[in-house]
Amino acid sequence: MKSICGVEGVSAWGIKEGKFGLALIRASGTAAGVFTSNRMRAAPVEVMMERMRRGTLDAVVVNSGCANAYTGERGYRDAVGMCEIAGGALGLAPESVGVASTGVIGRYLDLPLITDQCGRVAPLLARSGEAEDAAAKAIMTTDTFPKHALVETESFAVGGITKGSGMIAPNMGTMLAFIYTDAQVEAPVLGDILREATRRSFNRVVVDGDTSTNDVAFCTATGAAGRVDRDELARAVEAVCRDLAVQIARDGEGATKLLEVTVRGAPDEDAAAAVARTVVASPLVKTAIYGEDPNWGRVVAAAGRAGVEFDPYAVSLSVGEIPLVRRGEIVADLGAAKAAMRGKTVAFDLDLAAGEGIATAWGCDLTEKYVEINGKYTT
Repeated sequence: MKSICGVEGVSAWGIKEGKFGLALIRASGTAAGVFTSNRMRAAPVEVMMERMRRGTLDAVVVNSGCANAYTGERGYRDAVGMCEIAGGALGLAPESVGVASTGVIGRYLDLPLITDQCGRVAPLLARSGEAEDAAAKAIMTTDTFPKHALVETESFAVGGITKGSGMIAPNMGTMLAFIYTDAQVEAPVLGDILREATRRSFNRVVVDGDTSTNDVAFCTATGAAGRVDRDELARAVEAVCRDLAVQIARDGEGATKLLEVTVRGAPDEDAAAAVARTVVASPLVKTAIYGEDPNWGRVVAAAGRAGVEFDPYAVSLSVGEIPLVRRGEIVADLGAAKAAMRGKTVAFDLDLAAGEGIATAWGCDLTEKYVEINGKYTT
């Protein structure tokens, strides 16, 4: 399929060899980035937090299999070296190339391998579904499928690819996202749009409660479509980010079900988001989802520890279309509730009756497979 390669001015390709992959995405324009909140930031994050002050990018190089995190001065030099390698392969100034990494923490990059892979990938860059799929697969680690999203309007397009399925928590999780638009927009405005979209999408995904060392989301605007309405662009970028975020949650490590929690009636949107994130992060809720156990008390208990003021006996809760609590009164039909939890998506709606704030967060169930994947991740 096409998403980023459906945007004018974007070409891509990638290669995956065992655990080690490399993708190149070429697109010139104004650019913005958001980064992990983890203090143990990986070397490529440190490089890009400085480099993005320029407000432009011509390409991005991404490797999978090695996070280049907790690698000190050598790791920083290696991240810069990746940009030099990719710049040489693409005929670009190294400082105009972005870098991102994902994989095992505490291991050094294999720069000879990256040099070899860059040399083989660069001549293949193209604008096609095949090219984009190759890039999306190259950056995967424990993902089970590549993740794409595209929004097209009459005047411009926004497309994105991402990877991520574990070490996912608010403030981004081990995810890399690369978003492109052909709209013409200044870098500061693009940064504001990306930050708001991230707040309402990637920062509302919880797979396991961990926050990665390597999270980045970059957005580049090629300008090929000319000036567009700022609010329309913001809605399109948010829609792409939300689509990608939901795909990450659905592909959580070992997951069998997507968990969606919408909280309404909160004092404000941030309060609603805090409650929704707390519920989707709860191991007790997540295991109940896996077992299709209508133990709805775990949902209200998690909501109660989110740090938001509300009257516990004024709330209403439903799963799917099945009411569980109505304004503090228990009305649950447990048989019907269990049936509502049998599908691939389990959706709770919680009304706090404490204001007008509304927000949705996404997560997944917690299964034995998650322990298996992460118990043997490096071996």
